[in-house]
Amino acid sequence: MNTFGNIFTLTTFGESHGEAIGGVVDGMPAGIEIDLDFIQSELNRRRPGQSSITTSRQEEDVVELLSGVFEGRSTGCPIGFVVRNTNQHSQDYENMRELFRPSHADYTYSYKYGHRDHRGGGRSSARITISRVVAGALAKLALRQVDIQIQAYTSQVGDIRLDRDYRKYDLSLTETNAVRCPDPTKAEEMAQLITQLKAEGDTIGGVITCVVKGCPAGLGNPEFDKLHAALGAAMLSINAVKGFEYGEGFDGVTARGSEQNDVFVSREGQVDTLTNHSGGIQGGISNGQDIYFRVAFKPVATLLREQDTIDIHGNAAKLTAKGRHDPCVLPRAVPIVESMAAMTILDYYLLNKTTKL
Repeated sequence: MNTFGNIFTLTTFGESHGEAIGGVVDGMPAGIEIDLDFIQSELNRRRPGQSSITTSRQEEDVVELLSGVFEGRSTGCPIGFVVRNTNQHSQDYENMRELFRPSHADYTYSYKYGHRDHRGGGRSSARITISRVVAGALAKLALRQVDIQIQAYTSQVGDIRLDRDYRKYDLSLTETNAVRCPDPTKAEEMAQLITQLKAEGDTIGGVITCVVKGCPAGLGNPEFDKLHAALGAAMLSINAVKGFEYGEGFDGVTARGSEQNDVFVSREGQVDTLTNHSGGIQGGISNGQDIYFRVAFKPVATLLREQDTIDIHGNAAKLTAKGRHDPCVLPRAVPIVESMAAMTILDYYLLNKTTKL
């Protein structure tokens, strides 16, 4: 499947070393002011070469909107867009043409399709997430109209981690450092670890925390279309993601029900809760509290050091990857997590409009 969503949908196309990455967004509400500078700024947060702890591939990643926008506003028609690839070094991957990179998609793509693009991973490359960031930026512009804000940040790299309670941090500091961590001291420690592993030709994983503020109660459906299930599916579709938890998540299993239950109260005539261990979702439906969740990313599979592997004929081989690769995906994945959250929340907001008058 190359299409995401129900009403607000994104269909993507392109490969890492092809002519362009692009997509078509359908279901964008009409009349939304399309801030092209904002969309570009979101792409800039994801683009390669932005700091010493990311890949050195140099791409401007300039978005071109092809349709669905007139006089600066969305028309309600499909919005087509492309981002040209301009700095491919395909020759760097020639030694991987017949080798399977450990823990990468090389083998599974070859087995499933019988033919694969070995240049930068082709369709399996994280470069494909460009389309998600463009669509996510459009979704954020729509969500602005209903005062829903989405903020993600790096909360863990390796064994360096922040407190799980996002309320203890000034999230406006997230963009003040290359790691995108709201704790400047921890951010420096994380950056040092990434730099060290990069020098060793190794990689490291971590966790991104995301907070959705202003989400109204009522989004999501019983049984198979629960809001947290949709968010989980969206996050698990991102390259290198290995885990998703919302609210207290796995940490909550050691607590008593008397400690975990979110007690309801009435404040100024509105339903509220004393705590938010549920993470803003109960019974698969948003309850009006902050939605918060965490996404675990594995270490990047492509290492700039020798590894044992086999070739397409089953023969034992040695692989030393070439090219330009991230030693840690976390800094550039923050806007991707936000984008997938924005698309999911907007999609479910529009779905909710169809359930009642």
